[in-house]
Amino acid sequence: MDTLAIAKICHEVNRAFCQHIGDFSQKPWEDAEGWQRESAAQGVEWRLANPDAPDSAQHDSWMAAKVADGWVYGPVKDSKAKTHPDLLPYEQLSPDARFKDALFVTIVNTAKSTESQLTAAE
Repeated sequence: MDTLAIAKICHEVNRAFCQHIGDFSQKPWEDAEGWQRESAAQGVEWRLANPDAPDSAQHDSWMAAKVADGWVYGPVKDSKAKTHPDLLPYEQLSPDARFKDALFVTIVNTAKSTESQLTAAE
């Protein structure tokens, strides 16, 4: 499974979880803005290169990329203003935001593990 396929799964699971908690701002992968798809792919690449890193390190990597791209903390996610409510240290994140990080990590690790098992069986 390639990076973009895993990124798409991560995005769609995140979108479903966001809807579950009342956030309907996430568009389907095909309609998502390019920066959003690229962010998911970068997160997958980072996780594949750092498979044993804690969820907090995944968040730190995501946050560093956002800050480097000019994003700042804001109470509402706004791609035009480049504000995001999760641009906080991991310890300050809400349980829902931490859960999103855990979902992302679990999906990437599972995809990689499954791929390794399939390759070994061949």
